[in-house]
Amino acid sequence: MTARAESNSSPSHLAKLNDAAAVRERCGVVHRWVADGRSPHLALDESRLGAVAAYVADVTREAYPDLKIPYHSRWRHFSAGGIDRWGELAARSDADGPERARMAADLATVSVLLDAGAGDRWRYREGTSGLSLARSEGLAVASFDMFRAGAFSADPARPWRVGLDARSALLRRLGKALAERADLFAREGARPGNLVDHWCNVARDRRIRASKLLATLLDGLSSIWPSALMLDGYPVGDAGRHPAVRTGDATDQIVPFHKLSQWLAYSLIEPLEAAGLAVEKPQELTALAEYRNGGLLVDLGVIRPRAPIDPLLRHDVGSQLIVEWRALTVALMDPLVGLVREKLRLDSSFTMPQLLQGGTWSAGRKIALALRPPDGPPPIAVAADGTVF
Repeated sequence: MTARAESNSSPSHLAKLNDAAAVRERCGVVHRWVADGRSPHLALDESRLGAVAAYVADVTREAYPDLKIPYHSRWRHFSAGGIDRWGELAARSDADGPERARMAADLATVSVLLDAGAGDRWRYREGTSGLSLARSEGLAVASFDMFRAGAFSADPARPWRVGLDARSALLRRLGKALAERADLFAREGARPGNLVDHWCNVARDRRIRASKLLATLLDGLSSIWPSALMLDGYPVGDAGRHPAVRTGDATDQIVPFHKLSQWLAYSLIEPLEAAGLAVEKPQELTALAEYRNGGLLVDLGVIRPRAPIDPLLRHDVGSQLIVEWRALTVALMDPLVGLVREKLRLDSSFTMPQLLQGGTWSAGRKIALALRPPDGPPPIAVAADGTVF
């Protein structure tokens, strides 16, 4: 018997961590730990959730007066400045509908993977419009321009696709994953957009659950994420350790977040819908455990540091403080959906993707700018390589 077979760690253990339910469940355990007063770093005042809901509802009404709130995804950033960049590019292409859906999946995938924090001062000046864009919008438009220029394609005759010619360590690992997982990515050359065909083939009645979409991404792309946590040679991906989570197996103390993978799942909903698929139950995915959503909860007093935190001092992404902050962000955003829905007088069609878009991400940026001008850094700074936040 091999050493891997003898170990109590295996792909089956990894599968326990590779879904949205595990993220929600284990973040909930950390939430109860902090709520019970056991954290040396953070305390909670959940009575402040109503004030957060009111603040988020106001931000949502301002951004979407008709309350027709789209999903939170990379596609919102591609239209920064009110420019329909994707629509213009798609109109120039002679591709049919399925190929356009593959192109959209290619673009969303590579742009999400390049969504590393660029810092407060980095800006991208778009040549065609003259706009100077910062943060997520700048990164989105920069990656869009690279895509439009064919920078990610291995085939000069077909520039608007993503192939094996990668431009960074993460994209090189993506290229390797595309080649290794031919069952998911290979059709006419390995590319992320071939996932559209995969889901079209496996979806029953042209329907796919959001949790299944995420699980497929985590399975197919698990090897691309740098990870300090390994299970018998397998990378766990975006996860941390916390003493509250006790399982008695190889996954003991591991809290998964899968922030970028869930961001990608949200961003692939629209390409899949363009291919005629319906992505159901988006509420199965969780809030994104990142600094705008989490910063909102700190800045409005729901999450309370037990001691003052210098916003310029960077904390290791694997530290107990940051793991707790991220877990609380996931756990506390769930009740916030219902509270904001009630404030806006909306029905059950308002779910997590609309909360994030309406929503908490913009509200987190707004309160940060008000409290810490001129650039609005988060209340807790994280030392990370951009593959987490």
